[in-house]
Amino acid sequence: MILPHTVRLRATRTALRRANSGWDRIGDQAFFYWDSLINIPRAMRAYKKETLRLIAEISMGSGALALIGGTVVVVGFLTLFTGGTIAVQGYSSLSNIGVESLTGFFAAFINVRIAVPVIAGIGLAATIGAGATAQLGAMRVSEEIDALEAMAIKSIPYLVSTRIVAGLIAIIPLYSLASVASFLASRFATTFIYGQSPGVYDHYFSTFLIPTDILWSFVQAICMAVAVMMIHTYYGFNASGGPVGVGIAVGNAVRASLVVVVVITLLLSLAIYGVDGKFNLSG
Repeated sequence: MILPHTVRLRATRTALRRANSGWDRIGDQAFFYWDSLINIPRAMRAYKKETLRLIAEISMGSGALALIGGTVVVVGFLTLFTGGTIAVQGYSSLSNIGVESLTGFFAAFINVRIAVPVIAGIGLAATIGAGATAQLGAMRVSEEIDALEAMAIKSIPYLVSTRIVAGLIAIIPLYSLASVASFLASRFATTFIYGQSPGVYDHYFSTFLIPTDILWSFVQAICMAVAVMMIHTYYGFNASGGPVGVGIAVGNAVRASLVVVVVITLLLSLAIYGVDGKFNLSG
């Protein structure tokens, strides 16, 4: 007969064991991220060709994916249709109160501060991040990473730090393309679909498009790129269990990176803008 206090003791031990395992995993990730970041100078110095190859692969894809599945194509289309959606929703909502001429303000404000950073972060997680996890996971389960270590090649600088550098370099033109695509889509939807005067749209758009907001938006995109690359390389580098384990690692990495993208957006928005939107709308 098992006494009640024995059952509670076993349950307590199990809960403590799980809690300790969770903290150990967090510590392991922290050490991995630190090791990856401090080895960036070594990766740029010793593995230049590998870094250039990864930049091309991240931006344009490889093989047949270069035509339809490269990060440029995916992020470009995501932000293009997001900008159009913002214009449609903004014009419809503002026309209900008779101020549809402010659609340009709506596009300049929402695209830069919210829509483009979040959508670009999601696109990075779904393309660059998932690809990095799958590649490193396949190398781990096929013992290629162990083979690199056996040949005295440091696996973290060669496999992880190079990918972080490539993501940082590739994110600048990618995010520029995403921003331009969202602006063009918003203008097209407002002026050609709804028939608003291009002069009216351009006036309010240029008036409320704050240059510092664009710079902060790029900072946000860079933070997202670093976070996405670190999370996905960690899960891929530590994958186990064969092809099934690689698939599980990709799913866990995408889930974690999507959460981090939204958290980064929230924290940076609070830090940059706070309670002051830094613009005044008056008649």
